[in-house]
Amino acid sequence: MNNHIPVLILNEVVIFPTQEIKIDISNDISKSIIKSACKTNDDKVLVIAPKNSLEENPSLDDLPSIGVVAIIKSKLELSNGKLRVILRGLNRTKIEKYYQNAKSKLLKCTTRDVELPEFDKIKETAIRRKLIDLTEKYIKTNHNISNSIITTINDTDDLNIITDAITAFIPLSFSKKIAYMENINPLNRATDLITNLQEEIAINDIDKELDERLQESLENGQREYILKEKIKEINSELGNTKEETILELTDKINSLKLDSKITSKLLKEVDKYANCSDLSPESANIKNYLDTVLYLPWHEKSKENTNIDKINEYLNSTHYGLKEIKDRIVEYVSMKKRNPKLPSPIICLIGPPGVGKTSIAQAIAQALNREFVKVNVGGLNDSVELIGSRRTYLGSVPGKIIQGIMKSGVNNPLMLIDEVDKMVKDYKGDPASTLLEILDETQNNEFIDYYIEEPFDLSNVLFMLTANDIENIPRTILDRVEVINIDSYTIYDKISIAKDYLFPAILEENASSLKLGKDTISYIVQNYTKEPGVRELKRILEKLVRKIETYEKNAKSITNTLVDKYLVGNTNMYLPKVRDFGITNLLAYTKSGGLISHVEVVKYKGNGKVIITGSAGEVLKDSISIIMSYLTNYYDVDFSNSNIHVHFLNTALKKEGPSAGISIAVAILSVIKKKIIDEKIAFTGELSLKGDILPIGGLKEKLIAAKESGIEKVFIPEISMDDLVYVPMNVIENMTVTPVRRF
Repeated sequence: MNNHIPVLILNEVVIFPTQEIKIDISNDISKSIIKSACKTNDDKVLVIAPKNSLEENPSLDDLPSIGVVAIIKSKLELSNGKLRVILRGLNRTKIEKYYQNAKSKLLKCTTRDVELPEFDKIKETAIRRKLIDLTEKYIKTNHNISNSIITTINDTDDLNIITDAITAFIPLSFSKKIAYMENINPLNRATDLITNLQEEIAINDIDKELDERLQESLENGQREYILKEKIKEINSELGNTKEETILELTDKINSLKLDSKITSKLLKEVDKYANCSDLSPESANIKNYLDTVLYLPWHEKSKENTNIDKINEYLNSTHYGLKEIKDRIVEYVSMKKRNPKLPSPIICLIGPPGVGKTSIAQAIAQALNREFVKVNVGGLNDSVELIGSRRTYLGSVPGKIIQGIMKSGVNNPLMLIDEVDKMVKDYKGDPASTLLEILDETQNNEFIDYYIEEPFDLSNVLFMLTANDIENIPRTILDRVEVINIDSYTIYDKISIAKDYLFPAILEENASSLKLGKDTISYIVQNYTKEPGVRELKRILEKLVRKIETYEKNAKSITNTLVDKYLVGNTNMYLPKVRDFGITNLLAYTKSGGLISHVEVVKYKGNGKVIITGSAGEVLKDSISIIMSYLTNYYDVDFSNSNIHVHFLNTALKKEGPSAGISIAVAILSVIKKKIIDEKIAFTGELSLKGDILPIGGLKEKLIAAKESGIEKVFIPEISMDDLVYVPMNVIENMTVTPVRRF
């Protein structure tokens, strides 16, 4: 006995043992039954067909007492919300009792195996031979029927299997198939099938005679009409809805009012679909293609918000600072109101992780009333992922761009191309070149995805890109985009963001009423975060709220004491008191923002060898060679009897870049002159062979790192002084910034 097997009710569809059928399920209860069977019943489900197919909600008493246990071979979620399932019948079974869950409405039952009666073997053999002969004759007289069943019925002597295979194969009425399914005696089924096959053969003979007469007397147009009506009648008898699907596809194509060439091409695809067998893989491929093309938002647009005041208000309410990108969007809307045909800008937001590149793009989409789509190209090395694969390939699908358009449901979304600096060019293709075509306003109005094969207008899309490092963005793309830098946040920025944006949202999400003072926020920022953005800060605040609400029942606010209690890994690493010569602080810039590091130098007896350790790159090694030559030449220092060891602390971090020269030179001279360098002083700038101090990049990030590390005096290249205008005054108000032109 099999207890509580899920029951799937199929109206006007009968499945037999060994038969395989494909169905599309749209009913939520039926979907739940399939999922339940996959989860708890080893992919097995009991399939029944009520005799009265017009009854939408039959009572349990009206359900049949015989059903077929089927196994779910595959299931697929379709884009139209339906669940496509392939079922294969296993065996008939006797239904003992039905059960229905009052809450979930899921129907289950208990069953027991059907016992086949014994009968005379000689009679069975005679009937089996007669049945097989009639089946072969029926197939020969009916040219619309495949002879694939012949192998099946000739390879077995089991009358039970033979009768089920033939019944599932020949076109019988629904009521007759129900009767055959409920008849557990194979001998009786075989006898009835012999009668039915004889009737079908006689009908085929009469039909053939009528067709020959009609073919002689009817005009081509009348003949085509009659054939279509016959096909429609046959499909109706078989429960086949393909004709309705074809009509729906044709109506949809005509209603889209596309270019005549596209319309003509799609109608040809419909004709190919109509002439394909339902069992052919090509039929499913064509149907999927048509569904994809017709689902595209060829003409659907979201109405863009042009109220500048409301746009400004929304952006300022969701994001702190970021003035440049906010102003650019407002300017775009202002000019678009003057000229509706103004092309959309292609903006590339460049900045370290966590500063809000993706979230500001989402906010802009919301402010402009555009749908938001994100396409990640980080690590992408195959152009096909952007422009789709051709339909000749198995499993071909549209590219990420068209998939994003379909997901948005409109042809004018804001599409964010994320991490363009991490694309890879290799033997599979050059995604950057493909992306250039997508972004180019002179070409993207007729963008062709390899799967769709027809031009789609992307000129209405507002493209935005993000990257961490401008140096890694392909030059061809960089030339076509408008770069807006989003710099690292200062301590004061982080305090304001936490106070006005992060913490209120966290309180609302956790239904908390805790208080958080500005001093405590400052304590958290300075002691537990060193990131350029605010992701880690947000996670810390979320953790504190969770911990305090759970374990500190009487706490009304977050204090420094509670912060230290529940957080670990204090990042406030005060600079060590320098007790020896040859140690200096250097400022560096990475993709994650600014940082302060240290360089150590020792001098001992040797033969003029220079040893470099601490994960230094080739540029740094070249810089040290230049410094040694400069010091030898201008300071008359003889290194021939000494070895110099230059070591960069924090060896886990790769050091590279042309801005450490001053720090290294000062450290070497500190050893030679035996002068200790104050730990509150830091340096940035490269040294030439003639002693000139060369310009640097990332000054703002470097000074922020110096401020957070307690540096009081910084030496910078004089030629980079103009970059100080981008540094907030509160970063350098208690810091001495000294410009130097020569060493």
